[in-house]
Amino acid sequence: MALLGQLLPLALALALGPAATPASPAKSPYQLVLQHSRLRGRQHGPNVCAVQKLIGTNKKYFTNCKQWYQRKICGKSTVISYECCPGYEKVPGEKGCPAALPLSNLYETLGVVGATTTQLYTDRTEKLRPEMEGPGSFTIFAPSNEAWASLPAEVLDSLVSNVNIELLNALRYHMVDRRVLTDELKHGMALTSMYQNSNIQIHHYPNGIVTVNCARLLKADHHATNGVVHLIDKVISTISNNIQQIIEIEDTFETLRAAVAASGLNTLLEGDGQYTLLAPTNEAFEKIPAETLNRILGDPEALRDLLNNHILKSAMCAEAIVAGLSLETLEGTTLEVGCSGDTLTINGKPIISNKDVVATNGVIHFIDELLIPDSAKTLFELAAESDVSTAVDLFRQAGLGTHLSGTERLTLLAPMNSVFKDGTPPVDARLKNLLLNHMIKDQLASKYLYHGQILETLGGKKLRVFVYRNSLCIENSCIAAHDKRGRYGTLFTMDRVLTPPVGTVMDVLKGDSRFSMLVAAIQSAGLTETLNREGVYTVFAPTNEAFQALPPGELNKLLGNAKELANILKYHVGDEILVSGGIGALVRLKSLQGDKLEVSSKNNVVNVNKEPVTEVDIMATNGVVHAISSVLQPPANRPQERGDELADSALEIFRQASAFSRATQSSVKLAPVYQRLLERMKH
Repeated sequence: MALLGQLLPLALALALGPAATPASPAKSPYQLVLQHSRLRGRQHGPNVCAVQKLIGTNKKYFTNCKQWYQRKICGKSTVISYECCPGYEKVPGEKGCPAALPLSNLYETLGVVGATTTQLYTDRTEKLRPEMEGPGSFTIFAPSNEAWASLPAEVLDSLVSNVNIELLNALRYHMVDRRVLTDELKHGMALTSMYQNSNIQIHHYPNGIVTVNCARLLKADHHATNGVVHLIDKVISTISNNIQQIIEIEDTFETLRAAVAASGLNTLLEGDGQYTLLAPTNEAFEKIPAETLNRILGDPEALRDLLNNHILKSAMCAEAIVAGLSLETLEGTTLEVGCSGDTLTINGKPIISNKDVVATNGVIHFIDELLIPDSAKTLFELAAESDVSTAVDLFRQAGLGTHLSGTERLTLLAPMNSVFKDGTPPVDARLKNLLLNHMIKDQLASKYLYHGQILETLGGKKLRVFVYRNSLCIENSCIAAHDKRGRYGTLFTMDRVLTPPVGTVMDVLKGDSRFSMLVAAIQSAGLTETLNREGVYTVFAPTNEAFQALPPGELNKLLGNAKELANILKYHVGDEILVSGGIGALVRLKSLQGDKLEVSSKNNVVNVNKEPVTEVDIMATNGVVHAISSVLQPPANRPQERGDELADSALEIFRQASAFSRATQSSVKLAPVYQRLLERMKH
């Protein structure tokens, strides 16, 4: 019967199958990092963990895979040491840490984990030591010896001078009246402490770092007979104010306080949630030009965007940042939060002057520089931070600056500075008109542009959008950088000065003396109407020199045969618009003649059928003209290719004849000469 009793549960489990087996709970980030540290230390024996120590400090970290290979914390070098994993100890004469630490009460466990100062202060109180040694189940977040030593002298004096009130209350605030292990410490949760039921804020980050009121867990999950000990790197204090209340009582937030009130964000900052406020000080606001600051403070939408750009969507304590992180704000922008030694950085700048002010609904870091998002900026302000300063200066000189600083909804097509490396054009009426055609009468976003879309400029021109595989172009100019969307205007950085189309392809050719022979040929071939009507054409236009380079007899023959002339000219016309910025390594463009043109671009040189294009992107209302210095020959007119086509046709005829003979089992034999020809052509 005893054997049956043992076998019955096993049989039942097998019968129920894998679904009946309880799934193992997922490991927390802290446990995963500890597991990785244990893996890296296993060559030194059982229960040995690899630990990264910052050179020149006592700071230690269990290592994750990325940190292991980089060997850096906050950009500072580390050394690897090997220590007993939490809960284990060495045995003389044996490798590694084979023995589990002896299980004792909380008070004695404090000494085991090295929190001897916490143990000493516990001993000084009349009530706490008996409680830690007695029955029950508790958790204590025990400050390390270094944490106590780093307290300001006046704070420490006030605690130890009144041990049964101040010190007792401080220690009770570090305790919870139940056992809480790291797998239960969830990001954003609050634990009720044993001091007046005040909350302790817990944050458990993806990199394995766990913080308690922004104090980092150094060694966790040290079991005791009546609870668990977690060693932390700071002495924590009670938190009673939310973010809004801290703003209201801090003198350095006078301007911020007024801005929050004007924006209506005080409701958010005093409500539930877990946020990080990068709080600009009065000094930060004073660094902004008065005109800019007054404009933003007087514009509710821009002001709200500005403040939302200072609020991260989750609480981020400084101790959790060991490398660069991309964090999203309530505005939807991304800030690069990093560190350099003990200094936190925002977008690479060391602008945080005070960190880790913990609130009931998050954490505050004081910053001494405003983080103005694009959405709160004018076009002038956007351009000041972009590679378009030369173009914007031309707009200002041309008297168009009011368009870039006002409330007009528009999109600025600003050529990048490198476009003007050979100098800037004179500022005159012609340039002003051209610049007006670089401003679109709407605030656009490039992701919503589509092929063939028509855009209207302030200069009255209609511009076309061309979408290619790897580029997005407006007429001859292509977008070279991500949009910058401001309060009223959007900035597109363009790769060249835009030239609006003037007239049809035929008008363009007639207006340029270089193409007089081409115009005459088009008229002789009867293609004038085609190139004058609406359409989408790419014309590779041979110059007069190209025609004159033909042998005299061939040129006269060509001009005397209207049909052949039309065939060759149609081969120079593609059936879609292809500007130079839309050409990749190779584009095969179908011509009106039927054959395809091979268009390529390398080192800013465009070639068609391996012939160089001498001038690109002469824009027309129904297409684009590219000047070339040779007359292109269709494949059928190339001797070698004509021979290849004839050979292919002959081979196909013979193959079909052979197939017919086999299929009909005909006794008719191919003539020996044809058979030999077939064999030769096969090879």
